[in-house]
Amino acid sequence: MRALNQPPWLHELVTVLSAPTVALSEHGGQIRPDGAQGVLHADLRVLSQAVLEVNGVEPTPVSGGVLDARTARFIAVPRALGDDIADATVRVERDRTIAPGEVRELIRIVSFTDAGVFAELTLTVAADLAGLAEIKNARADGKPVPIALAGDGLTWGYNDNDSDGLVQVTLSAPGADLQVSDTGTARVRWQVRLPGRGTHEVSWGISVTDSGAAVAAARSARANGSRVNGNRTGESPWARVSAEADDPRLPALLAQSLTDADALRMAVPRAPDDTFLAAGAPWYFTLFGRDSIWAARLLLPFGWRLAAGTLRTLAAFQGRHIDKETAEAPGKIPHELRRSSVYYGTIDATPLWICLLHDAWRWGMPEAEVAALVPSLRAALEWMRDFGDSNGDGLLEYIDESGHGLANQGWKDSGDSIRFADGKIASPPVALCEVQGYAYEAAMRGADLLTAFGAGDTAQWRDWASRIAAGFREKFWVSDEGGDYPALALDADSRPVDSLTSNIGHLLGTGLLTSAEESLVAARMVGPDMDSGFGLRTMSTRNGGYNPLSYHCGSVWSHDTAIVIRGLVRGGHAAAAAGLADGLLAAASAFGWRLPELYSGEPRAEAPWATPYPAACRPQAWSAAAAGALVQALLGLDADVPSGTVTVRPPGLRAGRVDGAGVRLHVNGLVAGDETFSAGVDAAGNGYLTGCGLARR
Repeated sequence: MRALNQPPWLHELVTVLSAPTVALSEHGGQIRPDGAQGVLHADLRVLSQAVLEVNGVEPTPVSGGVLDARTARFIAVPRALGDDIADATVRVERDRTIAPGEVRELIRIVSFTDAGVFAELTLTVAADLAGLAEIKNARADGKPVPIALAGDGLTWGYNDNDSDGLVQVTLSAPGADLQVSDTGTARVRWQVRLPGRGTHEVSWGISVTDSGAAVAAARSARANGSRVNGNRTGESPWARVSAEADDPRLPALLAQSLTDADALRMAVPRAPDDTFLAAGAPWYFTLFGRDSIWAARLLLPFGWRLAAGTLRTLAAFQGRHIDKETAEAPGKIPHELRRSSVYYGTIDATPLWICLLHDAWRWGMPEAEVAALVPSLRAALEWMRDFGDSNGDGLLEYIDESGHGLANQGWKDSGDSIRFADGKIASPPVALCEVQGYAYEAAMRGADLLTAFGAGDTAQWRDWASRIAAGFREKFWVSDEGGDYPALALDADSRPVDSLTSNIGHLLGTGLLTSAEESLVAARMVGPDMDSGFGLRTMSTRNGGYNPLSYHCGSVWSHDTAIVIRGLVRGGHAAAAAGLADGLLAAASAFGWRLPELYSGEPRAEAPWATPYPAACRPQAWSAAAAGALVQALLGLDADVPSGTVTVRPPGLRAGRVDGAGVRLHVNGLVAGDETFSAGVDAAGNGYLTGCGLARR
């Protein structure tokens, strides 16, 4: 039996989604009441079983997988049907399509025999309506809820107006015979007679109504647009983005990543036009502060509207009161939105929100929309100063005052992630190194925004940032046999937590470090103890807590590597960035271009493929957004729309080279302000812009 609190594994499941709905199944297409399999809508499993049989026997799976983020195809063989020869002469194909609140499946039985074929198709369905937390922590009992006949379909759900509201699921199956049992399962049967070499199709689908869900489909995702297998979907905001390159890996990664990001778009019901990305399927299929912020930030070269929707949605939940149970405080940006709660246990979402607002403004978010968020900007700055420093040492730190929230409240939020070099776990309150960089950048960029919008005294925030820099320089730097580097954190006694981690790479480009200090960090990021060959390890192999298949202590996170690549390029360390970029592209190839949340940190030299972390979300918003960081880094692309300039300065990365390939890259569908343009790097390594009316620099 799986231990409690141990998430079920996902790496061998087929995932298709259209937020806020996701389906996870076996590679053969069957959905069984086991682990994470099922159809989830928002944070409820609305279908836990959908098992197909042909003449009472499950067909043998042959192949299966995603066609795009929203569709999958599965092929199986009913071996007892057809000619009595070695070759299969009858096959069953299942095409599954997801739309917000809907799952549709077309089942096609195809005969390659000259004789007629009779087949009874039976689909057994059940639903346990388990909550996502129950599933993730292996606490779901799997007991099906009652299913009832309703006209020519089936229905199930519950109505609890005091808490979760109305949840209703309906199943339709044209031409089928429907039967329900007192065990909570139902059977959908079709009688099929095929002539020689004939084909017959049947279909079924479910629709979900959930008035208590915290999230919903973004209005743009529900709008009339192109049809996919009969379902209307809104046009992707990245429909015009494409890339060509000497190395085909980046274009392939970009195409899959933007398809996944599009399927992760969602909103809250009260603001359906303000789109953000769900953090990841299935565990984080909702609004998460830092995840949604980083995803929007890394995707800014493809448009500012996602950033604007993310900023406004988070600002609507910005803290107003002090509440130790939820970690709320005035001005604080939330960590996680769930069905009946908002949790604020994050130390970094608030400074990152400020950084996103500044970057979105530079990429062309209209001044009126930025100005409307200036009150939230002031509140966020004041939270950093007045509430972010819990022990008064001039740095930002966290501690879980409720006793049952997150013990660690940075992006490495597992309970064992903050360790000394000898493996000992640090005691809170904890001041993380990268958070000081985020806070410094937020204070400086927040001051820039206040100046630009004539919104108050800015010198105080620049002075405050200077004090953070001085405190960081005094307290965080440590040494080992390789020289000086920033510690991961400070513990409750202000002792440097001296493990070498990827966190320090997030300092690059924030402005907190001097040029010489950035060079020291850059050198550490590409050492063999940190660079796995498939991306950046979260922790050095020389540290006592290192484990390549741990969550945060030696694994590789896609977004983490991408953020560090971005910072290396911003600091002029192209050679260091190139190796990490090549590793990330190699991992993307191994995972079919859908980068997972994380994967093993085992060295590439010892394994020809990247090893999955079995419980990792896939797709994940900031992993998909990593492709945006790679595009920006390879082009050396930047924008300052308020100043009327767009910059392309290729750093000369040889990242992403296949044998003998050059550096040529061309990207369409880039956006600055209201202008859509193309940019690229020619065979000689020179950058260029096409179709951009803004000044070039």
